[in-house]
Amino acid sequence: MANRLFAKSALLADGWAENILLEWDCDGDLTVVQSALAPDEIPDAEIADGPVLPGMTNLHSHAFQRAMAGLAERQGDPQDSFWTWREVMYGFLARITPEDAQAIAAQLYLECLKRGYTAIGEFHYLHHGPGGAHYDNIAEMSCRVMQAAQATGIAATHLPVLYAYGGFGATPLGTAQQRFKNDPDGIIEIISATRQAFADNPNIRVGLAPHSLRAVDEAYLTQAVTSLHEEDHTAPVHIHIAEQVREVEDCLAWSGQRPVEWLYDKIEVDGRWCLVHATHLTDGECDRIAASKAVAGICPTTEANLGDGLFPFLRFREQKGIWGIGSDSHVSQCPVEELRLLEYGQRLTHRRRNLAASETQPSVGATLWTEAAHGGAQALARNAGTIAVGKRADLIVLDADHVNLHGKNGDQILDALVFSGNDNLIRDVMVGGHWRIRERTHPLESEIRTRFKAVLERLTA
Repeated sequence: MANRLFAKSALLADGWAENILLEWDCDGDLTVVQSALAPDEIPDAEIADGPVLPGMTNLHSHAFQRAMAGLAERQGDPQDSFWTWREVMYGFLARITPEDAQAIAAQLYLECLKRGYTAIGEFHYLHHGPGGAHYDNIAEMSCRVMQAAQATGIAATHLPVLYAYGGFGATPLGTAQQRFKNDPDGIIEIISATRQAFADNPNIRVGLAPHSLRAVDEAYLTQAVTSLHEEDHTAPVHIHIAEQVREVEDCLAWSGQRPVEWLYDKIEVDGRWCLVHATHLTDGECDRIAASKAVAGICPTTEANLGDGLFPFLRFREQKGIWGIGSDSHVSQCPVEELRLLEYGQRLTHRRRNLAASETQPSVGATLWTEAAHGGAQALARNAGTIAVGKRADLIVLDADHVNLHGKNGDQILDALVFSGNDNLIRDVMVGGHWRIRERTHPLESEIRTRFKAVLERLTA
């Protein structure tokens, strides 16, 4: 069958449309988005079995943490927080091999696809062997994780992490952090090797992730970003920032400035950047991020799991800020859960309903899905996020027979998708013009699950 899909209804860049023909080329880019057709006018087109949406982008992932979901939910300290959770995480990752990393990532990416994520940003800092010894291929771990992306078919922007210090003021790394250690030259070597290894895959891109202001200094940050953009001026840059109150306090004690304030005063931040979490902001910092067109990377389920706090979502949207979602530690792999929790957190804070809406777009579900898909695509430097000519053919097909969608039309479909529980309403998923999930199933599902379970048995023994 030709690269053609007929949809009775589809969410396009300018809203819902009926009787839509979609065509894409061999590279996976949409070439035709044509409306007002009848199925008998295009007999060689496949017919979608439900409403068609642009795929969602998961802009922030630590794939290996999928294997420890549920293992850090027992109180070990009356003051449990991100910082105590981090110690549990360090102990877990100390045992992970390259083979383990690949198996865990494959399981995660499969789960993400089935839930409607068509692209993922892999914020990858597990570079070296135990004790920090380099593998023969310095990009071994990066390549293993991207091999998992390639096998499952999810689009991926790989973000090797520059992690040089253990705290503000160039504090030395601790023993548990030696597997992360790189200087700017080392991280650029990993980036270049990974980019070369997957140069023939149009669904894989490579950027840079300075881990946080705790983990780099001004010189290293400037050198790494400059070197990255000398190789690829469009490459994205992601950084954790202002996730916890303690981080803000430590930054103030070290520099006299808050993290976002310090970053914007030291380096040019623009639309190629993604500021992950950005939870604890002043109004001025919030407005500064929005004005720069950098993407705010919000990870609601992880931020809730860690007790981080709530992103100032309403003010950021008032300032026309660009945002997207990530599953981060993978206590959830479901974009609907991220979006719903994002909205509910704001409702609980402001004690009002339907906050992610406006006079021009009263549907909360439609607002959340379309803005997150658009912002996430920008964050991953991926030409996607909407259904339009020239965009990637990253599509999801909803299950028209599911009771939650019965009687729903237009934006009601998205409201039902986000706010009608946790049933998976996604039937088929396409990435770059190739079906990766058909009738809720991936062709490699059984073997991927078997390998993942074997890794879990070893790591939890």
